Amino acid sequence: MREVTRFLINRIQYFATIGLDGKPKVRPFQFMLEQEGKLYFCTANTKDVFKEMKANPYVEICASGENFSWMRLSGKVVFSNNIQIKELILDKNELVKSIYQTADNPSFELFYLENAEAVIRDFSGKPPEKYTL
Repeated sequence: MREVTRFLINRIQYFATIGLDGKPKVRPFQFMLEQEGKLYFCTANTKDVFKEMKANPYVEICASGENFSWMRLSGKVVFSNNIQIKELILDKNELVKSIYQTADNPSFELFYLENAEAVIRDFSGKPPEKYTL
């Protein structure tokens, strides 16, 4: 878990869903935090990405790292209304706080990835590092 969260922290990830039109959709996203073995992200329930995840909860994330390394992270989205986690996110992320302001904002959606798998690769020739979360 440590290697995966290290790879995600302070990096923009590219988040892929299946659009409501059945075609892939990719957009920049930001990892929020790891808590009790769960990788948390957030969005607004007014966005297309929210509707896409509700229709098809399987997603994939790609992030690039140092020395031409990259990670692919996939899993099933599980929505949560954990106010304590939302408050932690608001305390740690000024951008998210400026958007939602309070943990009980009705458009503030929290989710984590269930049965997540991560693969970290690079061009060194060594085998990929695989993680089941």
